[in-house]
Amino acid sequence: MLKRIVFLIALLAFFSCQKENTSDELGRWEAQAERVEIIRDDFGVPHIYGKSDADAVFGLLYAQCEDDFRRVERNYVWAIGRLAELEGEEALYSDLRANLYMTEAEAKAAYETAPDWLKELCVAFADGINYYLHTHPEANPQVITRYEPWMPMFFFEGSIGGDIESISTARLQAFYEQDAVLAWNEPADILAEPQGSNGIAIAPSLSESGNAMLLINPHTSFYFRPEVHVVSEEGLNVYGAVTWGQFFVYQGFNEKTGWIHTSTFVDFKDEFEEEIVESDGKIQYKYGEELRDVQQQTVTLKYKSGEELREKEFTFYRTHHGPITHKSGTKWVATKINWDPVNALSQSYRRTKLANYAEFKDMMNIRTNSSNNTVFADGDGNIAYFHGNFIPKRNPEFDFSKPVDGSNPATDWQGLHTVDESILILNPENGWIQNCNSTPFTAAGDFSPKREDFPPYMAPDAENFRAVHAVKVLKGAEKLNLDSFIELAYDPYLPAFEYLIPELLAAMGAVQDGEQKQVLELLKAWDYRTSKESVAMTVAHFYGENYQRAFRSAARFVNEMPTAKVPNQAEIREVFGKTIAQLNADLGTWNKPWGEVNRFQRLSGAIDAGFDDDQPYVPIGLASGNWGALAAYGARAGENTKNLYGYRGNSFVAVVEFGERVRAKSLLAGGQSGDPTSPHFFDQAQRYADVQFKEVAFYREDVEIRGLEHYRPGSAR
Repeated sequence: MLKRIVFLIALLAFFSCQKENTSDELGRWEAQAERVEIIRDDFGVPHIYGKSDADAVFGLLYAQCEDDFRRVERNYVWAIGRLAELEGEEALYSDLRANLYMTEAEAKAAYETAPDWLKELCVAFADGINYYLHTHPEANPQVITRYEPWMPMFFFEGSIGGDIESISTARLQAFYEQDAVLAWNEPADILAEPQGSNGIAIAPSLSESGNAMLLINPHTSFYFRPEVHVVSEEGLNVYGAVTWGQFFVYQGFNEKTGWIHTSTFVDFKDEFEEEIVESDGKIQYKYGEELRDVQQQTVTLKYKSGEELREKEFTFYRTHHGPITHKSGTKWVATKINWDPVNALSQSYRRTKLANYAEFKDMMNIRTNSSNNTVFADGDGNIAYFHGNFIPKRNPEFDFSKPVDGSNPATDWQGLHTVDESILILNPENGWIQNCNSTPFTAAGDFSPKREDFPPYMAPDAENFRAVHAVKVLKGAEKLNLDSFIELAYDPYLPAFEYLIPELLAAMGAVQDGEQKQVLELLKAWDYRTSKESVAMTVAHFYGENYQRAFRSAARFVNEMPTAKVPNQAEIREVFGKTIAQLNADLGTWNKPWGEVNRFQRLSGAIDAGFDDDQPYVPIGLASGNWGALAAYGARAGENTKNLYGYRGNSFVAVVEFGERVRAKSLLAGGQSGDPTSPHFFDQAQRYADVQFKEVAFYREDVEIRGLEHYRPGSAR
């Protein structure tokens, strides 16, 4: 009886304490909400003002959840390794991959090592989302019901997927399940829209005002990043695109500096083949003259099965090179990537508050931004380009483009290259810098770095048609202002067809067939420029796709590719014939304007929303980056559609001019909100089609003029 009384007293004390803790937490959230103001402008863009940086972060996460909580949630469910709880057993190896590089316990330990200022921001991140969930019970979280300050340790950079997504889950599955199908060795989809971005910096000598200018032109999946403006009384005043759920602006500008990241092909990860020795129940690996223990760790992962959650236990392995991700023959392979979450988060946030090139370069020397190049401009008139950022030093005696012998200590990384040792361009004489996920050796025209001055692993990047296009238009640039800069960035010329169409015309010769002759005459007269009205663009697009399916070699026109397939005339004629037949069968006729085929449609706020040929759409005149379109518009047919619908490419786009006062114009694919009932769900779609940018409200007086909603987190809008 006495034991039961003691138990009841303890239970009452526990619940009393829990209630008190909940009350204290709610009080803290409400107090912080009072220090935050959110102003929504006429396009729904949130301008968040906080007393401290932490207050601003609190408001930023709250505002993101208002706009699209499902995307915030999805990013963290994926990042922390709980995707299988949402999507089922097929996602288990995505979750295991997350744990290979950092378990929840390790994330918590990493958070504890963070400097106090960063911890405050991580707490504000969690509080902002949790306060949103508290005040919006209808949000109904699917997996994570409470967000914690250690969670950003898993999601610290901002690129789509980040470095970890380059680790094949199919090969990981094959390591655990010998009968798994190795889909990883299938050829990549050569027709997929290029993932990456364009960045262009203009020196004062080429601008109308005598100030530096910057094009921020990410090519992401649509609706992947919203547009935000975040301000604090501690010196934060940054505008740009934020990846859903992160507390730093990823691509953007403040009053004095601006930056655009472009995906890099720097070799920043390596595979080490480990020689495993098993004896007396121990698993070890050879390293020089010694045997080292393989670290082993067990995790239990949950996965959705029907309406139930089931569990599966995994034991995974690590060497000093990194986690074991697959096998190569009989050897285990460890894959080493950049994994330094505290410093990476610090770098990502510090980037947003810098005042000039010297400060920016100092920040870059943290060297944790592994998947990106960076194009930069500032208020002092500097323009710069950083090729990569996290670049391991390697022994030049080994070919690190292939797996290396992990038992040989000479293959170990030898530290990181400094920024000065990496490829860096500052204020080139030509007055411009461009990068379109392409080689840095054409980034500044004749004033570009030289390939022979750098190790091969630093810049294996190839040339592409977008970069060829950028160089072409920049060579004639002068006296640019924001509007003419936008015009340059949307130049409709498509350089790929400068090669593909003459080759086709030569192969076809004197065609007598009426229909084919009509098409060839149309293509012969075409100026290789895309538009909504162009029928030639329709034919050229589908011909280019079929050409790539058949030969996979269009890149040979701008790169040295001695082994690339060069089709003969009969093969080209066959592809052309199939293209006309395909258009007639799928679209009813080859003679269809591009804007009728190439469409922009948003039917719901679902992350994987579908398309419908019978529903309203906005005609689009832009074209794929595969053909060299600077303003890239990746479109594809859906499961039940014949027409093409945009899914990636130009997303958030901004042109920025620095000076005494920064001035910018921006455009967002579709709209700010993921809620179909919001006026800002699709309110920028026609502007997107018409290339009608909006003025950015950066200064408080302009925000007040444009502001349609003023409120604090938790209050009614």
